[in-house]
Amino acid sequence: MKKRKVYVVPHSHWDREWYFSQEDSNVILSQNMNFLLDFLNEHEEFPSYVFDGQYSVMQDFLSKYPEKRELAERLIAGGRLKIGPWYTQCDTLLNQTESVIRNLLLGKMGADALGGSMSVGYLPDIFGQNAYLPSIFKRFGLNDAVLQRGLYNAQVEKDLNFIWAAPNGETVQANNLYFGYGPGKFLASDEEYVKHSLLPILDKLAAMTPENKPLLLPAGGDQVLVRTYFPQVVAELNAQDLPYEFVLSNYEEFMRTVKFDSAADKISGELIASQKSRIHNTIRSQRVDLKMLNSRVEEKIYQQLEPLSVLTEKLGGAYPQSWINDCLRELFDAHAHDSLGGCNSDETNLAIKNRLLKIERIADGYINILKKQIARGIGDNTVIAFNLLPKEITKTVKFVIFTAEKKLRLKNVEQVLIRQDYISGGKQVKVTVDGEREVEIPGYYRSEILATVKFDGFGYRTFELENGAPSVLTEKLSAEISNADYSVSFDKGNLVLTRLSDGAVKSNWFDFEDTIDAGDSYDYSPADGALPTFSGKFSLVKTTSSALTSTMLLSCELAGQEILTEIRLEKGSKGIKISHKIKNQQENHRVRVRFYGENQAGISYGDQGFSLQKRQNVNPHLATWREEGFVESPQAIYPLERFVVVPEATGVVSLYTKGLKEYEATADSLNLTLFRSVGLLGRDDLAWRPGRASGINNKVVETPDAQLLGDLCFDYAYQWAEKLDVAEQYHAAEAFASGQLTYQLQTLNSFEERLERFELPQPEAMKNLPGRLNLLTLSEKLFVSAFKKAEGTDDFVLRVFNPSDETVKLPDFPQVDLSEMLTEKRSVLTAKDFANLEIKL
Repeated sequence: MKKRKVYVVPHSHWDREWYFSQEDSNVILSQNMNFLLDFLNEHEEFPSYVFDGQYSVMQDFLSKYPEKRELAERLIAGGRLKIGPWYTQCDTLLNQTESVIRNLLLGKMGADALGGSMSVGYLPDIFGQNAYLPSIFKRFGLNDAVLQRGLYNAQVEKDLNFIWAAPNGETVQANNLYFGYGPGKFLASDEEYVKHSLLPILDKLAAMTPENKPLLLPAGGDQVLVRTYFPQVVAELNAQDLPYEFVLSNYEEFMRTVKFDSAADKISGELIASQKSRIHNTIRSQRVDLKMLNSRVEEKIYQQLEPLSVLTEKLGGAYPQSWINDCLRELFDAHAHDSLGGCNSDETNLAIKNRLLKIERIADGYINILKKQIARGIGDNTVIAFNLLPKEITKTVKFVIFTAEKKLRLKNVEQVLIRQDYISGGKQVKVTVDGEREVEIPGYYRSEILATVKFDGFGYRTFELENGAPSVLTEKLSAEISNADYSVSFDKGNLVLTRLSDGAVKSNWFDFEDTIDAGDSYDYSPADGALPTFSGKFSLVKTTSSALTSTMLLSCELAGQEILTEIRLEKGSKGIKISHKIKNQQENHRVRVRFYGENQAGISYGDQGFSLQKRQNVNPHLATWREEGFVESPQAIYPLERFVVVPEATGVVSLYTKGLKEYEATADSLNLTLFRSVGLLGRDDLAWRPGRASGINNKVVETPDAQLLGDLCFDYAYQWAEKLDVAEQYHAAEAFASGQLTYQLQTLNSFEERLERFELPQPEAMKNLPGRLNLLTLSEKLFVSAFKKAEGTDDFVLRVFNPSDETVKLPDFPQVDLSEMLTEKRSVLTAKDFANLEIKL
């Protein structure tokens, strides 16, 4: 009888941080990696070792042990040690897809520089798979993926090897780690282990794999030390009368031996099933403070700093590429599996928060410098508005203006003064022959102005200041606000939204829900027998109105706590901006906002990657999940990248968020999770997650910081359209993003911007710049993921996508793959696809 081949892959899964700190991890790494490198160097019989598919751990190690670099390079180049292609193993449903791409870009670059990157998209432990990973892998030259979580048993019951397709149709060959990444962790050859542990696992894998294909047995675990005895164990197993032949190998070699049937049914899109492996679909609202901070940092890098740097270099300045890439590496440390999930110790979460704040400080500093250099190149007293999106757009933009005079306005633009403060000039210390002397500095006015600005494309506009009083934001007596699209009125506790295009009305438009959370840092859990608490009626605090913007401030009580809600309508905006403020004083609960509407279709759409993902409001396995052996209840609670869309009887409702990552759509409401408050890292036997605690299950780790006590603020936008138009949904997402910046070149205030008070050189080439500039305007049918400088060349890379079902024409530029190497040029972008354009501005 021919024996079935089993590829045994020795590996370490290396958590960057978790219930331990990154410092703990690196100290352990110093011991394990030194031992591993020396062992591999001395034992040629040990063919190869996989170090978790992430480059960052090797980078950290070599920063402390540079004398081991030559040995590491030799082992990596020789295929003995497998690192990359990731920088860090990130949870791909919690950040911008752009971060996933950059993580692979920097990881693959780093690993290749050390001798070679693993050519497999390795996903051993992340909580669900982004729909576009097959396409992203493909365009990095990775044709294979090995992953654990997110599949239904029925999808792989006939073959654990499958073709995985992205929404744009691109595919990779994939293998499902059905028993996770550790079934061979304690591989042994004794009779007890073989009979009761090894053979049952292999027999199950064999039953789910066609006879002409080998089996994969990952043999590792979290932070494990290399099993030096594996060659001997493999030889001893092969000497036994077993139906299997064991080969000590790696993932690349295994995938090369698997024969994939290209005509077989494909598994498509995102993988978020919770049948065999836990997905923790409510982890997306855990430590939401960190997720909102991360979202803000991502936006500042991808939508502000990078395109502003492109503009600066084109105008004669310098692109701070090394600074940006260092920020990205720090960011990807915060994106590592577990980290951004928030399922960590308080110590670790504090380190993540400080890491993100550090990145934000650097981004803010460079944004300040680059804005100032451009403004100085234009001339004195410049007031400038930047459009960092290469699209034509008209938008309400906020300016902060400092003047000695009280009356001021921007010339030739519609505007409203929303706030003005008089600021003391303070005192200046002057050094004289008689010693130091304090000199009183005259005061000045700080004014916040909203103005409607039309941009032609990627570039900037400048404005003159003139004496005069703009219209002001005034408090209204009436209980109604409106713009061209909506009217919001308040009558005796009833909040009414009217869509003016057709007169459709929503009464008692939204409220809040508070439920006890009996879960842990991984999962929300309803408390047995506890009923939700809903907010009481709203009370009107005040309304304000102007030509450009109107606001309504409301108050309500939820479970004994006050929530202040501001609703803002702006001229020309189809999105209603909403913010909530709450001083959280309660523990172990979850707060959601519920928007009412009849959802007859029973579906929702969450954006992910470069298109919308269609989801069912009720999982078909929900009624029988225990009988079917699900490890978690398949609740229809979903992730979103930037927005969610729900078709209703009266149109389509969308919510656009920045860091709020979790929603649930039901027959009569769209529920957006604001936050969870829970103080334990792990807990056994949850209502929706039976059995052991996730992560460490033999120690209670309390996380009081995760209760999120104190002031919390949430901002998002609501849109109510008459019909679903995918392009319009993405236009609204563009409008809600912060791709427009303003700046005033002035000498009155030196603290508004981060580095304003320091002396800075002016690049020699950045002089006599024009007062208005447009470098690039894309079709409104194309959307932008990134605009950056290429790695290693002087060109720029513009990543565009087409989320619609139509074909869109591409501009006539060369094209590159995700490694930023020239590739075949396409003239059109098909449905749900993306392209990387090489730009020479």
